[in-house]
Amino acid sequence: MSPRPHVPTRTLPLPSGAGMPLLGFGTWTLRGELAVPAIRTALECGYRHVDTATMYRNEAEVGRALHESGVPRAEVFVTTKCPPSMAGRELETLQASLDRLGLDRVDLWLVHSPVRQGSTVDTWRAFVEARERGWARDIGVSNFEPALIDEVTEATGVTPAVNQIEWSPLLHRPSVVQAHRARGVVLEGYSGLRGGVLEHEVVTGIAADLERTPAQVVLRWHLQHDVVVIPRSTQRERIVANADLDGFELSQEQMAALDALGRA
Repeated sequence: MSPRPHVPTRTLPLPSGAGMPLLGFGTWTLRGELAVPAIRTALECGYRHVDTATMYRNEAEVGRALHESGVPRAEVFVTTKCPPSMAGRELETLQASLDRLGLDRVDLWLVHSPVRQGSTVDTWRAFVEARERGWARDIGVSNFEPALIDEVTEATGVTPAVNQIEWSPLLHRPSVVQAHRARGVVLEGYSGLRGGVLEHEVVTGIAADLERTPAQVVLRWHLQHDVVVIPRSTQRERIVANADLDGFELSQEQMAALDALGRA
C-alpha cells in the first residue's frame, strides 16, 4: 500500500460555525460500481469532504461509501445540490437526497444553477427554510454571478455561504475572488483540472521544478488562494496523489505565473 498522503486539513469558516475543508472529493460522473470504491478510497486516505448532487444520480453510492469507510459522520463534510428543474419542490428534493445518502442532514446544500423556469428568490427562500429545519447546516449556490447573489441576499436577508463555479488558473480573475470576499461568500471551484491546464507549459514547468505532478501544482494553487477545490478520479494512485498537497508550497513567483494564465 502506498504511504498515506499529506492531506491538507485547513478549513474555511461558514455561517453555522462549521469549517468547510479546502480540499474535497468530487463525484461528478461517478456512478454505479465505479463510485463506491473511489469515494471509499478517498475517505480512507484522508479526504474529509465529499461533493455530490441530485443530478449526478450517485447520492446512494456516496451514502454507501460513507457507511463502508467507517469514518465517523461528524468528520465528513457532505455537500449535495438541488437542480433548478425542481423549483417549487426544493424541500421534497432535499428529503429524497437525505434518504439516498442515509443522512439526517447535509453540511452544505447548493442551488445547482440559477432557476430559469420559476423564481430563484423563491428557491432560495426554500433553502433558508431547509436550514431552519436543520436539514442543511449551511446553504449556498452554484454558477451564480455576484449580482444574483446580491438579489437573493437582499430578498431574504440571508447570504449564500458558498458559490461553486468553474475555476482554474486559466479562468483566474482577481475581480471574481474579490467580489466573493467582499460579500463573505466562500469561493469553491469545480473542473479545476480540465480545459488543458495540466498540459500548459507554465504548469508543467513548475511541476518539474518541484518534482510534483501538474495536478498537484494546480490543486495547491487553489489552496493557497483559499479557494475550495474538489478533484475527481477513479484511479487510486491519482486519488492519493491529488490529496498529497501539504508537503510543499508554491512560491510567490510561481503563484503569480499561474495567476497570469487567466489573463493570457
